[in-house]
Amino acid sequence: MAQQIAESVQAGVEKKPQYVKVAFASLIGTSIEWYDYFLYGTAAALVFPKLFFPKFDPLVGTLLAFTTYTIGFIARPFAGVVFGHFGDRIGRKQMLYITLLFMGVSSTLIGLLPTYSQVGIWAPVLLTLMRICQGIGLGGEWGGAVLMAVEHAPAKRRGLFGSFPQTGAMVGGLLSVFAFWMANKLLTDAQFLAWGWRLPFIFSIVLVAVGIWIRMTLAESPAFQKIKDEKTEVKMPVIEAIKKHPKNLVLAAGMRFAENGLYYIITVFSLTYAVTALKLSRQALLPALTINYAIGLAMMPFYGWISDKIGRRAVYMWGAVMCGVLSFPFFWMLDKAPTNIYWAWAAIILIGQLGHSAMYGPQASFFAELFPAKVRYSGASLGYQLASIFAGGMALPVATGLLAWAHNKSWPVSLYMISFVVITVVSVFFSEETYKKADVS
Repeated sequence: MAQQIAESVQAGVEKKPQYVKVAFASLIGTSIEWYDYFLYGTAAALVFPKLFFPKFDPLVGTLLAFTTYTIGFIARPFAGVVFGHFGDRIGRKQMLYITLLFMGVSSTLIGLLPTYSQVGIWAPVLLTLMRICQGIGLGGEWGGAVLMAVEHAPAKRRGLFGSFPQTGAMVGGLLSVFAFWMANKLLTDAQFLAWGWRLPFIFSIVLVAVGIWIRMTLAESPAFQKIKDEKTEVKMPVIEAIKKHPKNLVLAAGMRFAENGLYYIITVFSLTYAVTALKLSRQALLPALTINYAIGLAMMPFYGWISDKIGRRAVYMWGAVMCGVLSFPFFWMLDKAPTNIYWAWAAIILIGQLGHSAMYGPQASFFAELFPAKVRYSGASLGYQLASIFAGGMALPVATGLLAWAHNKSWPVSLYMISFVVITVVSVFFSEETYKKADVS
């Protein structure tokens, strides 16, 4: 008896550090992935129109840059299907090495690309190709990272620990904005456009090496290990997920619309709006984005923790509704920026933290709990990434097109934001509550 008690205590001691370790490793890994991905968005708003599409009107050049941005989103569902299949067949951990390499190498190569003035049309072609590779990396990354965190976590703390890889988006965004902010501060405009913008991309290779080293120290997910031990893998997990869980696939995609679409309007389109409509400087809103990401470091785990107490649906619904309520005030506050920049800062932080973070924090645990372990990588990834095409992927070119159509008036963009919110609210309403599930095996 004494020996059994001692073994139980020892097992508990060993288990706790493992799920904490996995959560922090997922945070670091997704931080690197999102750093690379967000670099492109910031550069698409501030740099690429001049360097890769210089023959066009500034707003048209921005629209073309955002179109290449969208192509990365189109690649993500296909990557989600491929990596989801092998993640459910071979393991979560193995896929994370490949996705990190895809993202890091493609981002580093973006920093080495020739511009339009050097190779003409080949410059945007190569840029687009690298963006597709980024989409492949991120499309496969999310499912593996969040499942490692959620499947290792205790049943009553999945929301909290599942929020760690989600928080990686805030860290990655913070690092990417900070990198461009510092480059703007330390270099002249001529230096920044000539070579300074390349440095944040090239630095990706260092972060990738760190990320792979950290991931090598992790154990495989317990839920997947159980499937391997019992030899109960599904032959075609993607097909199984579509056949047996179509409702949850559709609802997961719908729940992402407000979170995904509005995020890129808040963090990327706002830069374009500030420069083209409000005639502000290129770096005027970068401090606001930096503060928003920094606050998100605390708010993501907070919302994940709250979802463990009152449920995923309530927290998610709050975030969606707040985004709808703030869609028009967001631009009203931005419009005050030429006379008082702090109005714009407040706009970004309010909608980011009262709205977006409330959805994104519990999202990992929510989506993971919608599917059984045998098809979870495929189901969660496909539901998550499908919305990327129509929400996040279309948000920037559509919002920019609406801005041009309305002659720099923001009201069509606000209505566009509300349409995303409606889809998400309906999807959350019809979804099941999942936080009381005893386990996720």
